[in-house]
Amino acid sequence: MVSQDWMEKDFYAILGVPKDVDAKTLKKTYRKLARDWHPDSKPGDKAAEQKFKDIGEAYAVLSDPEQRKQYDAIRAMGGGARFQAGGGPGGAGGFEDVFAQMFGGGGGAQNVRFGTGGGGIDLEDLLGAFGGGGGFQQGGQGFPGGFGGARGGMPRGQDVQARTTIDFTAAAHGDTVTLSSPDGGRITTRIPAGVKDGQKIRLRGKGMPSPVQGGEPGDMFLNVTVTPHPVFGRDGDNLTVDVPVTFAEAALGATVPVPTLDGGTVKVRVAPGTPSGRVLRVKGRGIATSKATGDLLARVQVVVPQKLSDKAREAVEALQAEDEGHDPRADLMRRARG
Repeated sequence: MVSQDWMEKDFYAILGVPKDVDAKTLKKTYRKLARDWHPDSKPGDKAAEQKFKDIGEAYAVLSDPEQRKQYDAIRAMGGGARFQAGGGPGGAGGFEDVFAQMFGGGGGAQNVRFGTGGGGIDLEDLLGAFGGGGGFQQGGQGFPGGFGGARGGMPRGQDVQARTTIDFTAAAHGDTVTLSSPDGGRITTRIPAGVKDGQKIRLRGKGMPSPVQGGEPGDMFLNVTVTPHPVFGRDGDNLTVDVPVTFAEAALGATVPVPTLDGGTVKVRVAPGTPSGRVLRVKGRGIATSKATGDLLARVQVVVPQKLSDKAREAVEALQAEDEGHDPRADLMRRARG
């Protein structure tokens, strides 16, 4: 997603939170919505799949303080934006007019000002707002100068920055996204399987055109944001997942199902006496990239029952009596004392 799209999407409304929502409430709301709308819980529901993607995009931006600040600034431009050419006839324009001025359309760009109400933001401030928040950003040494290095004696066009947000599953399996190009067109590109959050992808020749005919265009650097998954995590190319087991399963041993990213399950053997926190490895069920495939790491979480029947309590008390005299913390205390 590039920053000009931010004007069309109300991320606060998508998540159902107020504009002054704090980080803790935002995260809690996102996790609930992600669980409610996850495609795994609504198989075949295309509307739910799109809703889940929208929720992920919204959280990715609003949970990042810098992106949220820039998003709020860009959204503020949407209401009654005015563009004026200083010293010349004034006129109204839409968001596209800003890009026309920024990327070579119409003259007088050095005098353009953006007004919201009584105040205004000059072009340098406007460019600064786009610089880190998304969409495209001029590379080199400022605007409109700072073209890239020459090739064959001809100057290259400038490199530009773009952003896109995809969900965890799409990042693992690969995805196709459509971006806005510096000339106002559209670029469709493939995100490779296994892309990581924060990874930058270079799209050669998709930047600004050369300032001279026959020169090489610049490149576009696509910054990828991956939204968190409500169940799975990532450690390199390995997938991680917490798997609850009962006390009896951990103590006596059991074979339990573990979810996989493709919506299926895999059987994992829990050995007798398995403690909480032990990691069970399933080979080849992690993130598959062009270079390697990771594993699925299932971390055992022993669930302690909240309520016990009389019979169950008697069994636990019998176990406690059987274990009398054993101090599980003795080694900890010894090592703590040095």
